[in-house]
Amino acid sequence: MTEEYGIDKIKVLEGLEAVRKRPAMYIGSTDEKGLHHLVEEVVDNSVDEALAGYCTKIDITLNEDGSITVDDNGRGIPVEIHEEYGISGVEVVMTKLHAGGKFEKGAYKVAGGLHGVGVSVVNALSKWMEVEIKRNGKIYKQRYERGKPVTKLEIVGITKETGTKVTFLPDDEIFGGKVFDRHTLKKRLQEIAFLNKGLRIKFSDRRSGEEYLFNYEGGIKEFVEYINRNKNPLHEVIYFEGEKDGINIEVALQYTDGYAENVFTFVNNINTKEGGTHLSGFKSALTRVLNEYGRRNIFKNNENLEGEDAREGLTAIISCKVPDPQFEGQTKTKLANSEAKGIVETIMYDKLSTYLEENPSVARKIIERALQASKAREAARRARELIRKKSYIESISLPGKLADCTSNEPEKCELFIVEGDSAGGSAKQGRDRKYQAILPLKGKILNVEKASFDKILENNEIRAIISAIGTGIGDEVDIRKANYRRIIIMTDADVDGAHIRTLLLTFFFRYMKPLIENGYIYIAQPPLYRIKKGNKEYYAYSDEEMKRISENGGTIQRYKGLGEMNPEQLWETTMNPEKRIMKKVEIEDAIEADELFTILMGKNVEERRKFIKEHAKEVVNLDI
Repeated sequence: MTEEYGIDKIKVLEGLEAVRKRPAMYIGSTDEKGLHHLVEEVVDNSVDEALAGYCTKIDITLNEDGSITVDDNGRGIPVEIHEEYGISGVEVVMTKLHAGGKFEKGAYKVAGGLHGVGVSVVNALSKWMEVEIKRNGKIYKQRYERGKPVTKLEIVGITKETGTKVTFLPDDEIFGGKVFDRHTLKKRLQEIAFLNKGLRIKFSDRRSGEEYLFNYEGGIKEFVEYINRNKNPLHEVIYFEGEKDGINIEVALQYTDGYAENVFTFVNNINTKEGGTHLSGFKSALTRVLNEYGRRNIFKNNENLEGEDAREGLTAIISCKVPDPQFEGQTKTKLANSEAKGIVETIMYDKLSTYLEENPSVARKIIERALQASKAREAARRARELIRKKSYIESISLPGKLADCTSNEPEKCELFIVEGDSAGGSAKQGRDRKYQAILPLKGKILNVEKASFDKILENNEIRAIISAIGTGIGDEVDIRKANYRRIIIMTDADVDGAHIRTLLLTFFFRYMKPLIENGYIYIAQPPLYRIKKGNKEYYAYSDEEMKRISENGGTIQRYKGLGEMNPEQLWETTMNPEKRIMKKVEIEDAIEADELFTILMGKNVEERRKFIKEHAKEVVNLDI
């Protein structure tokens, strides 16, 4: 156990004045993402109490008035008067930016909330907040409005329990009346429960009456089972943990018969989406262990597995508890602590080596699967060599081929991936030739979810896409080599168009994910209708807009294909940067995205049928 969490452990770094003026500086944005970030800040504090060994349950309740309550059974925020500030510890934590026990050693050994901005920012951005503390045998309560205390800290009862209960209503002056989304909260709370085995998290939505209980004694072992529930695993989940120099490591891994690699890493419950030193240690240990075991027991002809062979079809969770985490990267979600690499590598090497020796049948399945991947990689290497040649795209027998732009400034250039001859022809004639390139596809590309890497690289359309974009594929992707800053998927507004769009997104997500992560992938939004009123033409991008425009009797044309538009119309409605509407493709939740691509594009027909049945009522435009 760590030392007692007392008033002397609370340290203040700076004041709170600027938060309401510039909220985005503190929570990233004031959209739905920023709104839900508020909940994470409060929940993080409760989880930190769990990490310290004091909290076993957290109750989160969405209230009917739009407020949210987070209630834990931790030690409770100190209520004594802070010597320096002359106010209670509760008020210091609630009104001073970056104040709390995480900045003084002793109160918390590790803290997940340290990456955040603290409950004081939540207070500043709330219309009102009420905090209730159970501590010292008493129940204390205080109310704040827009960050300022409006009541004193009062004793309102007695109790034998300890804990902190925070209820707050986000300020509509800041968030414009946005409301909490049950699905978003549920996903994150379930993730936290997986990462903290034994921690009981109860989530209730009083608006709908729904209630969820997340409690996983198996922790990340159950997390891997959950991720792979729609896949075909080759063996039971392998799990181990270890500790060295104060850093605790947990690893759970399982191979499936699929081709995708899914390795998710966390530090103090923070999703390190950009990886870091702990991921490097995991990868190098995995490859080394499989090669050493293979040479001793399985290899026949001096085979050697590379990293991508060892990880094909792998689902893994690496969860580290680090006392003083350092982060870098674009979104500050890349672990930078150099010591973490060696510690993860050592523990992973020792534990996995022992496991394989004790479970030879599992070891054989894993290594034979990796050998198959190695053979496919060699075939893929030869295909890659072809694709790397700049002139290669010219030799591909695609109708129309790539019509490139004339500019050599990638940051200004965009590539339209277009379905079919007629749309490709219209796009080529209507485009801005200086900055817009057109790549027409012949039919549907291969479903990469069901194909090995070498088979993927045999597909002409995929080869053309890789060659045109120029970044490489898989582990070799280098975003700096992109020939275009925007890659725009432009397909028909019918079932076939939607299918082609999904096939392309599956390919980008599985094999060129950095393009999505860096905001390079877009989906064009062509109009659904053309409405003619006398001599004037109007375009509608939704049914609602069509009804509004055509209220006084106009002639309505429903577009099903891009080829139905002439070049001028296609430019004006869909390609002109001054007027067009586009959707940027982003990965909000990589685990959920993996699950959706597995269900929709994978081998399990029954799961796909079940998904379609469950979501059938959500269909808006059905094209029969």
